[in-house]
Amino acid sequence: MKETQKVSVRPYLHAIYRKNRIRFAATICLYLTFGLIDTTFAVLQGEVLNAITMGSLSRLGIIAGILLFALVADFLIEMAAYQMKCRFVHQGIAQYKGHLFREISRKTIAAFTRENTGRYLSLLTNDANTIEENYLNRVTIISSMAFTVVTSLVAMLLLSWKLTLIGLLLSLIPTAVSAGMSRELARREKAVSDQNERFLSLVKDFLTGFSVVKSFKAETEMIRRFDAMNQKTETCKQRRRWWDCLVNASGNLSSSIFMFGPYFAGAILALNGEIAIGTVVSVANLCGSISWSIRELPGFWASRKAAGALIGKAAKVVQENTVSHGSQMQPVLREGIRLSHVGYRYDGSDTEALRDVTLNFAPGKSYAIVGGSGSGKSTLLSLLMGASGQYSGSITIDGQELRGIDTDSLYDLCSLIGQNVFLFDDTVGNNITMFRQFSDEAVDAAVQRSGLKELVQQRGLAYPCGENGNNLSGGERQRISIARCLLRNTPVLLLDEATAALDNSTAHAVTQSILDLQGLTRLVVTHRLDQVLLRQFDEILVLRDGAVCETGHFDQLMQKMGYFYSLYTVSES
Repeated sequence: MKETQKVSVRPYLHAIYRKNRIRFAATICLYLTFGLIDTTFAVLQGEVLNAITMGSLSRLGIIAGILLFALVADFLIEMAAYQMKCRFVHQGIAQYKGHLFREISRKTIAAFTRENTGRYLSLLTNDANTIEENYLNRVTIISSMAFTVVTSLVAMLLLSWKLTLIGLLLSLIPTAVSAGMSRELARREKAVSDQNERFLSLVKDFLTGFSVVKSFKAETEMIRRFDAMNQKTETCKQRRRWWDCLVNASGNLSSSIFMFGPYFAGAILALNGEIAIGTVVSVANLCGSISWSIRELPGFWASRKAAGALIGKAAKVVQENTVSHGSQMQPVLREGIRLSHVGYRYDGSDTEALRDVTLNFAPGKSYAIVGGSGSGKSTLLSLLMGASGQYSGSITIDGQELRGIDTDSLYDLCSLIGQNVFLFDDTVGNNITMFRQFSDEAVDAAVQRSGLKELVQQRGLAYPCGENGNNLSGGERQRISIARCLLRNTPVLLLDEATAALDNSTAHAVTQSILDLQGLTRLVVTHRLDQVLLRQFDEILVLRDGAVCETGHFDQLMQKMGYFYSLYTVSES
């Protein structure tokens, strides 16, 4: 299990370092050089004291020259290291989020509809910020700290092996602290991430359903839910911060022990005449450098490990509900679509949405699907778009079982215009083309056939739609969704109450333009029982309580005086 998770995380780590390794290597080298200079400062301070003790003015001058050169180098290298680190971090997090977004976009409709979008918002915002700060930003700092510890210990060893041995023994304390506390911090970091998901999900629901909340005067209840979730989220964060504080406090205590232990031991050796007083000062300064690293390293390492756990979480979340690729098929419908004894039940429902449905859709024909509310019309189209493979019976397209068809191939074959229209906060033109390139002639044709010509003439294709099309009327939004499907010109066109938001004359004109399309297989779910239009369909399918109760041409169904006759009569009254 652990091996599988490790392999799944690797692409995300690769995304961070892709085309970014030179920046990373340069940053590490600069920070290591910066740490080496700091070690030199610590040694030089002791050498100044030794020069004074020896009364050597020439030696003091040499030390001053070295110190001046080191100060200038320290300033320049620190600036270069910071600049290079910023470039590495910014490039790395941009590539990480880009990879994560691409992986999310690869999910199928069936997989995505079973999930909460709040978790993806959290992965791309809160978690990404934590990874940027605690993983990418600190990887160079941790390397610098580790190098500082090594170089300082080497310098101490050259100055006094006895003090070095004491320092090594005392350094075991912070090492044990870091190892013991980082795992718990990682667990708490993941708990914060999970709680942030739930918080974002609640906020998203409130903002999306704002009009519903206001119209039902449910503000008090929503505020109560928000306050409870907000308090729970902040409590979870506080628990994480408390543990972070405990890690840092433990690191401070350990570093203090490490710093003062060799210092007092050196004082004893100096009083016994075993080492010079300047050596004691140099060792004390080196211990100070090591002490700072030891004080910060446990917290930094624990935070980095916790942030690394978030990368693993992202990989796991993206892999969930992923549908494997099936067989490829050409975007051409040759034999048709066949449903044989298809049944479907939504999760948690005791009632079948579809029952024993057997239908044939021939290539190039037009079909009207009618029935009362809850009869299964939308469910039927949803299954044809691969929204779920958990149906009984068989659905085949040109003889291939729908469950085994690659979803990208399916989307090249079929387009769905649904009841709920989504528009991007962009121009009318980009919402029609979905940000892809089409010829002006093709766009103009789609605009004409969808009834958008007047809107485009008045406002132009560059007119901003606003958030989810709030600058447009419901009918205008629906026409844009129809235009984008007509522009794709897929062999199969599925319309689920696509003209519901349009006035009667516009709805008639749009439906007529769809019926006039030659060579396309058209499945139109409609509640508008317009005789002029219904007569033009090759076949009308009537659903009742999830089952097909009648099929035939308009005149045939009217002569039967069955369920369709009743629906039509009621619609005309």
